[in-house]
Amino acid sequence: MSADSGTASARARFGRAEILFADPVPAHPLLDGLVEIGRGEYSVVLDAGDGQRVFKLVSSPADYFYYTADDRPRGPHFPRIHHDHGVIGRASSGHLLHLLDMERLYPIAADSPAGAAAEALIEAYWVACQRWANLGADMGRMALFDLIESPPDTVVGSLRDALRVLAGFIEAYQVMPDILSEGNLLVRADGTLVFSDPVFLG
Repeated sequence: MSADSGTASARARFGRAEILFADPVPAHPLLDGLVEIGRGEYSVVLDAGDGQRVFKLVSSPADYFYYTADDRPRGPHFPRIHHDHGVIGRASSGHLLHLLDMERLYPIAADSPAGAAAEALIEAYWVACQRWANLGADMGRMALFDLIESPPDTVVGSLRDALRVLAGFIEAYQVMPDILSEGNLLVRADGTLVFSDPVFLG
């Protein structure tokens, strides 16, 4: 998804897109020979080879809860997890390294309905973050609540409901929201906007 200078600046200042998980992919029968297609701050994504699924290595407890907890966010705007293959090692951070089989998601096209909604979410969230900047670590939580109370015009229906569900999860697990960093909003092949990786440990 393309971004104007304001959004790019927001991602640079609030997001951590320049910090990538540095550990190598551990040897594992399910991963041998697979192509790595992405890295985040706490994760690695490998193409499962069928065009429908990926294997995701997750080292952050926040991400693991988000993907696998019994009370995790569910619905059309949240990732679909096919199988949790358990712990396959330990990251250099000290956190356990979990292997998940999940749906494949894609970058957002700027000239799509999902692109318009994502851009509006990012802009409104960043404005709210600036408004609550004096709260430090709680800035993101308050910004998300602002977004729920006064969402952009393009954020309606199931997407607005998803924001409420995400906020509930964030409060329950005391993690932090992040919808600014690259890759934290993606789409399915059918164009549905997905909160692919919107939480992190504070």
